Amino acid sequence: MFSECVKKAGSIEVICGSMFSGKTEELIRRLKRAQFANQKVEIYKPAIDVRYADDQVVSHDFHSIPSTPIDTPASMLLLSSDVDVVGIDEAQFFDGTIVEVAQTLANRGIRVIIAGLDTDFSGKPFGPMPALMAVAEDVQKVHAICVKCGSPANNSHRLSTDPSLVVLGEKDVYEPLCRHCYNAAVSQDSRTVPAAHTAQP
Repeated sequence: MFSECVKKAGSIEVICGSMFSGKTEELIRRLKRAQFANQKVEIYKPAIDVRYADDQVVSHDFHSIPSTPIDTPASMLLLSSDVDVVGIDEAQFFDGTIVEVAQTLANRGIRVIIAGLDTDFSGKPFGPMPALMAVAEDVQKVHAICVKCGSPANNSHRLSTDPSLVVLGEKDVYEPLCRHCYNAAVSQDSRTVPAAHTAQP
């Protein structure tokens, strides 16, 4: 009876942090371990993320795993039949319905592993990430290294002056900074953050 309950138990895991902190790399590592164990794995990412490849989740150091690009979280419910593990990358770009979708998948007995930015370039909680962290059984916050001082970094400082919330980019657009260096950089930028950047409930 106990083993049957364990086998059917689903869960939600969240891997969060700044740009260049290794979120996607850790997601890929967990998913490949599941594949090595002969578990059926499905991986999804937002269709807008085309930085590396349309049908691959790719880390900054170019580790990759095949994935399915989707426009809405609800698509995962239709595409995730008879699977053991679901991986979701760049979850911050989805709308709030991803929280209910993740809960539904976990309640079906599926292990759901989610990676995403916990804060946006202005330092505010990013999209559905706070809610996903709240309902998760396990949350791991990973850190980059501050490019200014070498301390652990948990902020993604945007190098451009584009005020849009979503701006896809790599090292040419963002740099990881610690709290002190981030505050100094923002002060130097003298940037006004639009009210629209407040976190979604």
